[in-house]
Amino acid sequence: MTGLLVVTAVPAEAEAVRAGLTDPTVTVRPVGVGPAVAGAATARLLALAEAAGRPFRAVVSAGVAGGFVGRVAVGGTVLADRSVAADLGAESPAGFIPVEELGMAPELLGGGRTVPADPALLGTLRAALPAATVGTVLTVSTVTGTAASTATLVDRHPDAVAEAMEGYGVAVAAAHAGVPFAELRTISNPIGPRDRGAWRMREAFAALTTAAAALH
Repeated sequence: MTGLLVVTAVPAEAEAVRAGLTDPTVTVRPVGVGPAVAGAATARLLALAEAAGRPFRAVVSAGVAGGFVGRVAVGGTVLADRSVAADLGAESPAGFIPVEELGMAPELLGGGRTVPADPALLGTLRAALPAATVGTVLTVSTVTGTAASTATLVDRHPDAVAEAMEGYGVAVAAAHAGVPFAELRTISNPIGPRDRGAWRMREAFAALTTAAAALH
């Protein structure tokens, strides 16, 4: 069995993680933006490692994210206790309907739109990162960028601390491979009306490098 697999969306996140690693057995790979490509690429990496007789022992989705105001600060670190596909479902005149409530057969839903972090892996990361905020991390296909959509998410997910675009896809790939999963994010911007000038990418990447020391 090989070591930990860490997947990021983009190369800059992968570089930030590698800069802070202390364990040479950790493999870091950028796999693309969004839940579909991230899930597919992660599944391929896990399958190739297993076919080669060197399966990864766990996988972590890592990178920068937006944080909900009042729940986590810009530059802070987040550990997901679960990764949720926030927009997987249907719209209706009465509001959003989660996929689990659409009347589909259970076998068509897989694990639903929520995948919990592996308790042991999360516990290890929490012990190594005691200042990290722990809570739900939402996976979205469209980054939240208005006050109205932010308010909707806050109301719908009162325990959510951050949103990103890959965690749920990576979590599903890990679940299908029977591999423990966790999600680690550092915060570059508050979720709300889109303002690229307010993003603090340098601080988020520095926090990601610091947090990477916990990955082993």
